[in-house]
Amino acid sequence: MLTAVLSVLGLLTLYFTIVFIKDYMLASKEGRLEKPSFLSTGAVGFATNFFDTLGIGSFAPTTALLKQFKLTNDRTMPGTLNVSCTIPVVLEAFIFITVIKVDTLTLVTMLAAATVGAILGAGFVAKLDVKKIQLAMGVALLVVAGIMILQQLKIFPSGGDALGLTGGKLIFAIIANFVLGALMTLGIGLYAPCMALVFALGLSPAISFPIMMGSCAFLMPAASVKFVKEGAYDRKASMAITVGGVIGVIIAAFIVKSLPLDILKWLVVVVIFYTSAMMFKSYLKPVEQKA
Repeated sequence: MLTAVLSVLGLLTLYFTIVFIKDYMLASKEGRLEKPSFLSTGAVGFATNFFDTLGIGSFAPTTALLKQFKLTNDRTMPGTLNVSCTIPVVLEAFIFITVIKVDTLTLVTMLAAATVGAILGAGFVAKLDVKKIQLAMGVALLVVAGIMILQQLKIFPSGGDALGLTGGKLIFAIIANFVLGALMTLGIGLYAPCMALVFALGLSPAISFPIMMGSCAFLMPAASVKFVKEGAYDRKASMAITVGGVIGVIIAAFIVKSLPLDILKWLVVVVIFYTSAMMFKSYLKPVEQKA
């Protein structure tokens, strides 16, 4: 079963990669690539995906850096986040699914739920106007920051030792991961809420890695293809972050392996609050009228 799961993931990622590269090459040929530096956005991808592999999450830090240095615009932010992080996250999933033992039924059903949620959500999000995206991301980032604070203060459950779920707990987990998959298409990271879900249901903390990374890996190719076909993403930033991100994942997974994550997680909380404030500020700013 595990081999089948990874085979499907590989095929989904191959399809996404072909669609992504074809769109990028066509835009490059027609001179439609965005202006920000490939090297600068690549550095962002390296840093955020490096920490993503260690369980920090990449969406909030990537959003903060792209917004701070004006490397893309808010309208295409959800699509850019999903497209740019797809291949790095798939690489993470292959690493953790094969290394950490988890009940197959729990893993497969939660991954499928997140994927379906993303497919249904991506088409809707791609058509939203920039004000709705800014408001949604501002609110969602506050929620994620709140969850992370509860985890850091040990107020949220710290998990158990179970390797899988059954009955009502499994059904609840499937529904919850469906919702989290849909929210991913808004540029809202799945890691923090998924980790909270895993802990609350009494699963082993280690189980959160294959579940949250596998969920993202399955839902992102499907959702990202829709963003690419809608043209609702920044092509240049996405390619640069992908390249830098793959390098970051490899170094984090096979060379670094561990860092003082408690300190880093508090830093991420600060970054998330800052980014949320910036989203609300942009949302409240009047739309400039074109002459």
